[in-house]
Amino acid sequence: QVQLVESGGGLVQPGGSLRLSCVASGSISALIAMGWYRQAPGKERELVATTNRGHSTNYGDSVKGRFTISRVTATNTVYLQMDNLRPEDTAVYFCNARGYERMPGPHFDAWGRGTQVTVSS
Repeated sequence: QVQLVESGGGLVQPGGSLRLSCVASGSISALIAMGWYRQAPGKERELVATTNRGHSTNYGDSVKGRFTISRVTATNTVYLQMDNLRPEDTAVYFCNARGYERMPGPHFDAWGRGTQVTVSS
């Protein structure tokens, strides 16, 4: 079983910053990709940012230029630096990880429980 634990969420004023962290643990032989998704009430879960084993990154359009994803492979940790936060960034942020528990297989696609980010004055 692979488990993800997010941390770093909270309340911040518009224009402020937060850094989210996610640590993957359990039966991990190879971690292919990690990323962040978010979901606001009444809305679908959307991509925030992802990074793969080669450290390539992909960002949702609404966060480009403001958020930065980074990964420390040795500790199975992914971070999301969130700058210039806006009220519309308010959501539950979920960590995601894909990989293999053992080579070869089985593959996993794991999700954390989420951490609340609220941007309000």
